[in-house]
Amino acid sequence: MNHNAKKILKIASLSIFFIFIVVYAFFRSYDLIFGVKIKNVNILDGVKVTESIMKIEGNAKGAINLSLNGRELSIDQEGNFSDTIALLSGYNVINIKAEDKFGFVDEKNYKLIYEK
Repeated sequence: MNHNAKKILKIASLSIFFIFIVVYAFFRSYDLIFGVKIKNVNILDGVKVTESIMKIEGNAKGAINLSLNGRELSIDQEGNFSDTIALLSGYNVINIKAEDKFGFVDEKNYKLIYEK
C-alpha cells in the first residue's frame, strides 16, 4: 500500500507541474496568440467637438506598424502612441490601423463632427 501511495503522489505532482508549465506558457504568449488590439483610445465615437486640433492617444500592444489616417505613427515598447491631428469643418473619420509581426491587423474607425 505504501508503494502505491508513493507512485500516485509522484504521478500527481508531475501532472500538476506540467499543467502549471502549460498554463504559464499560455498566459505569457496570450498577446502573440490573439494578435494586436487597439485599446484605450481617447476618442468618443459620434460626438461633436469644438476644437479643430485634437490629440489622439491610445495603446496597441504588440503592434509593429501603426497608422493614423494612413500616416505611420511611432509607438513605444508598451505599445502606447500619441499624435495630433487637425479636423476639418463638418464630418471627420479617424482611422487607426495596427499590425503585428505575424500579419494580424486590428482597425478602428471613429466618426466626429467638428463645429466651429
